[in-house]
Amino acid sequence: MKGCGQESNSAPEEEKEEERVGEAAESGPQPGLYNYIRDRYIHEDLLGLTFQISPHAFFQVNSPAAEELYTVIQDWAHLDTESTVLDVCCGTGTIGLALARKVKRVVGIELCQAAVEDARVNACNNELSNVEFHCGRAEDLVPALVSRMVSQKLVAILDPPRAGLHSKVILAVRKAENLKWLLYVSCNPWAAMGNFVDLCRTPSNRVKGTPFRPVKAVAVDLFPQTPHCEMLILFERVENPNGTGILEPQNPPAEPSSEPPDDTQTQQATTGASPSS
Repeated sequence: MKGCGQESNSAPEEEKEEERVGEAAESGPQPGLYNYIRDRYIHEDLLGLTFQISPHAFFQVNSPAAEELYTVIQDWAHLDTESTVLDVCCGTGTIGLALARKVKRVVGIELCQAAVEDARVNACNNELSNVEFHCGRAEDLVPALVSRMVSQKLVAILDPPRAGLHSKVILAVRKAENLKWLLYVSCNPWAAMGNFVDLCRTPSNRVKGTPFRPVKAVAVDLFPQTPHCEMLILFERVENPNGTGILEPQNPPAEPSSEPPDDTQTQQATTGASPSS
């Protein structure tokens, strides 16, 4: 993670933007145009933390409902001071930063560079030093990150866009046997159904590692007056009593015999009498 005092690579662009804003302010309003001089970010308070949000960064706009969602995540995640949280599609760092004081380490992954910069600033502003954020595609970063964290007590939080995550992410998570608990936040469970199936299916040539199983789920209404909601599903790694962790197929129930019973059995069932010796 960048230190709070380090300069961003975007400093030259910021200076140019400030010059443009200054020039616009000096020239005054132009006919037929509305001119707004304002902050380049908005700020939001959530669960006792303050977040800087860039125009292109993702942030839940329904803050009271988002607090409910993040509180449930905190309650379900089985966290302690030895846990490492892998926060995939972390946006401005809201979930990971909300959990940071309860865990050993938070590792966030986000595609949007502006959101990653916001997340780093938010960590500094909230005095959280046990977090780091990486910019890039989840399918490119997750496999390498989980392989480097093989000795850590890992908990994953997946909060992808509507279509769900690339299968490479799910396959990497499946192979990370030190990852026992996983929370999946979905705004479209039907679109993410392929991810759920790959998390829970029997191991195969394509899908390695012990499967997960869904434990519980809850819908949180972040979009009032619409048919949409956020679905939170808790998955746990399957642990078989024999230690393999692999789900064995169950034997089908025995089919009834097609042979007719003999006369003696029929008489016993009808009269309850013992057969003669």
